[in-house]
Amino acid sequence: MFVVSGLTIFLFVLGTLVFQSQAARFFSWLLPAITSAFDWFFLSAGNVFVLFALLLVFLPVGKVRLGGPDAKPEFSYLGWFGMLFAAGMGIGLMYFGVSEPLAHFGAAFDGPAIDGGGLRSDAAPLGGAAGDPMAARDLAMAATIYHWGLHPWAIYTVVGLALAFFAYNHGLPLTLRSAFYPILGDRVRGGWGHLIDILAVFATLFGLATSLGLGTTQALAGFNLLYGWGTGGLAAVVLIGVVTSFAVVSVVRGLHGGIKVLSAVNMTLALALLLAILAIGPTGEILVTAARGALAYGTNFVHLAMPFSREDTAFSQDWTSFYWAWWVSWSPFVGMFIARVSRGRTVREFVVCVTLVPTLLSIVWMAAFGGTAISQKMEDAAAPVASAAQEVMLFRMVDQFPLGPALSLIGIVLVLVFFITSSDSGSLVVDTITAGGKEDVPTSQRVFWATLEGVVAAVLLLVGGTGALDALRAMTVSTGLPFTLVLLAMCYSIWVGLWAEVREKRGA
Repeated sequence: MFVVSGLTIFLFVLGTLVFQSQAARFFSWLLPAITSAFDWFFLSAGNVFVLFALLLVFLPVGKVRLGGPDAKPEFSYLGWFGMLFAAGMGIGLMYFGVSEPLAHFGAAFDGPAIDGGGLRSDAAPLGGAAGDPMAARDLAMAATIYHWGLHPWAIYTVVGLALAFFAYNHGLPLTLRSAFYPILGDRVRGGWGHLIDILAVFATLFGLATSLGLGTTQALAGFNLLYGWGTGGLAAVVLIGVVTSFAVVSVVRGLHGGIKVLSAVNMTLALALLLAILAIGPTGEILVTAARGALAYGTNFVHLAMPFSREDTAFSQDWTSFYWAWWVSWSPFVGMFIARVSRGRTVREFVVCVTLVPTLLSIVWMAAFGGTAISQKMEDAAAPVASAAQEVMLFRMVDQFPLGPALSLIGIVLVLVFFITSSDSGSLVVDTITAGGKEDVPTSQRVFWATLEGVVAAVLLLVGGTGALDALRAMTVSTGLPFTLVLLAMCYSIWVGLWAEVREKRGA
């Protein structure tokens, strides 16, 4: 596992560097090719994951405890939420928290000529609301919550639950192949198991590379805005190198000494920034935006979740398909990480806490950041945030407040800490997969994966040129597509395993 995965990714990096122009053209073709051809598949699969996760809450299998009847949780609720939320969303909340609601608002209110920084919206979400700012804001928030609400967390729930159940209740290794024991039996130890785990490694690595690329561009943009630092390729490589070094230190310190501490720092800084926006910003409008946005999300949930009509294809292909592939590519990393910290929880508790609680937090976050940016644009169409590049929208928005530079600096630090947390958590998970589920592996192997993640992100940013983020997204959707099939099969495996345990207890 280690040799095949590591060598394949090394050859990919080498080939991309040697054939840079060809690679750039390939990446620019790959992203729209996959999202346009398979948008219906991503949307349909996402719906399956949501329905499956919610169904488990109301069935008798919800009483099954991960680790057995006597298992006790290792972490408090607060510590648990902090780790899963930091791992599950991380940099994305900082990068898209302002830009996505604003992009959807512009498309709904002004028309389709809006640039989402590589994610276009050539058709307004839900048909738009031209000339009606309040209705356009509601539609923008509904579309944003759809991308950051139940669907991504249901994807994480499926993977995390499968890994935790088969590892803690059946004594199988904590790796992706174990989740398919009811389907494959002892064959999970052979070629089929190797294939599943290798796909998981690729999906995780490229999903993380996308996040690291987004974090790098945003942090550099913030440093440039505040201090006039450069934003070119060399600056990106240097920043990735520095942050990867911190990630390596955290990985060496382990789950409790490194990742748990950084997750606590993450949550503290994120909460401080959120409370600052709520206090300094248009508090009343933020609360109204959250309530109306959640209502619009619920009201339009079916429309948003169904394969889209002809006029909505640009929205589903350029936004939703990428997001669903991104969440799927993150799911081995996030799912395994959540599984490692969720022993002792019941299935019902697991699903509710991993699916519903983060959805509520995402609504509040998007309403605070995106709603504030929309309010600034509604008050002044020429507001700085309205014309800013995507990676600086957050900083342009907070710059309008007292202590704007201080808030921008907190935002940059938060991006970097999210960067480190994602990198060290991801490398820990990839290391576990390639070690066949063993948690006690050589430190040098953890360092290798943490370093390789940074190398992949740096190479894709350099080779992609002006379309660097598209290159990262292309690799995400290309690995997320086959792994979606793996997750669908995983749902069946969970179903079989949980009901077998319920029947066994009833017969005991």
